[in-house]
Amino acid sequence: MAFQSATPSEIERLVYYMPSIAERAGNDWSRNFAHSIIKQCHRRNWRPSPKQLSVMRGLVTDLFTHGGNEGGEFSVLE
Repeated sequence: MAFQSATPSEIERLVYYMPSIAERAGNDWSRNFAHSIIKQCHRRNWRPSPKQLSVMRGLVTDLFTHGGNEGGEFSVLE
């Protein structure tokens, strides 16, 4: 898959979810990565590297894919 650059709004959205990822991380590596991004994003003109961007996208995807069903239960809306 070819690298896709991110728009400023996508980066902002990905960074927005980093605190949630750090809080819910299932391992130290993900937790430390999210904390690192939280610190780095405050730098002037900061943009994630292609590798960071890829990892951020994956972590946010995982948050929405697996994060809402941690207990194995779900609510049914009727």
